[in-house]
Amino acid sequence: MSWKIGVLLLELATLLVVTVAVNGQALLHTYPHDVTLLLGTNTSFELFLSEHNGSSAEALIFPKHEGVLELDPTSVSFNGLENHSWVIEVHGVNPGLTEIDVNVSTPSIDPSQAFVRVTVQHSNTIVILSQVVGWLYFVAWSVSFYPQVISNWKRKSVVGLNFDFLSFNILGFVLYSVFNCGLYFIPYIEAEYAVRYPRGLNPVLLNDVFFSCHAAFATAVTIIQCFLYEKGNQKISYTARGILLSFALVLVTLAILSSVDVIHWLDFLYACSYIKLAITLIKYVPQAYMNYLRKSTEGWSIGNIFCDFTGGTLSMLQMILNGYNYDDWASIFGDPTKFGLGLFSVLFDFLFFIQHYVLYRNSEPYNEVDGDNEPSLPAVC
Repeated sequence: MSWKIGVLLLELATLLVVTVAVNGQALLHTYPHDVTLLLGTNTSFELFLSEHNGSSAEALIFPKHEGVLELDPTSVSFNGLENHSWVIEVHGVNPGLTEIDVNVSTPSIDPSQAFVRVTVQHSNTIVILSQVVGWLYFVAWSVSFYPQVISNWKRKSVVGLNFDFLSFNILGFVLYSVFNCGLYFIPYIEAEYAVRYPRGLNPVLLNDVFFSCHAAFATAVTIIQCFLYEKGNQKISYTARGILLSFALVLVTLAILSSVDVIHWLDFLYACSYIKLAITLIKYVPQAYMNYLRKSTEGWSIGNIFCDFTGGTLSMLQMILNGYNYDDWASIFGDPTKFGLGLFSVLFDFLFFIQHYVLYRNSEPYNEVDGDNEPSLPAVC
């Protein structure tokens, strides 16, 4: 317990050092900056003012979104040269996410560090359930690469596995790894993010870094198998090559612009993430079309699809749980990218299930391993 008190005292001492006046301004500060409470319960945060010049002033304390919480007091007054501190009570009225801001009546006080991000939630049980679901879909998606690897190894063949799908997949996960590693490991880019979003938290967590790097590695292993095992006459289509070349040109151009300070490196990383999203939307199409042409799913591991379906379903379930717990449905329907991509992947998984268990359940593949009977694949494949 003593070490916790020591840490708190150290944080408060650091706070007092930070709040020394800059350019003639006193600094108003809050501690902590993040608060979580259950619906109908109370918590508090502290408001500090140091190095005040002695003039009378008033600070108004208010939430950005009404109806989520109540504050007591909602304003404070100060005068004199001494330091000031107040305890502000917070009562959760409705579930939701909001931010508490502070406005002051004089320009001699800087309130930029006086803010608190507040989360009011329905239930701690849902928080725990959401975390469990999150780890389950993380495991399911991580494992999803290996049924295909094992199938290729057992068959000593990659016939039936579409090379366009693999080429899109490796580029997507490499770009996702670049985005995550850049934001997580490079201080310069973290500083750019902090400047652009001074009150935001780094969106990349360590498990994001691990998943993306592991996904790129597992996909690379599958591609190596394509060089070692029987592949028939399969190759990357001209359409896929054109799409990949277009992505490469965009990335090279943006990298050059970033290196000469025309745009920020953070913008380059965001471009990597946008291309990854675009790839997620198109990468399953070649494999589904190839199955249709061959009238078979042989060579395409259904175990991969089961894991992907499990991961996608649990991912959407977590978003729904969080939406209910924080009354934050806008995170799903207001910005549908993540939810939409999860839904899109699950719909393709359903298509692969239908192909595997209904349409081509007992069908022999149209093409043979030596490629003599393989149909002519159109450019879109």
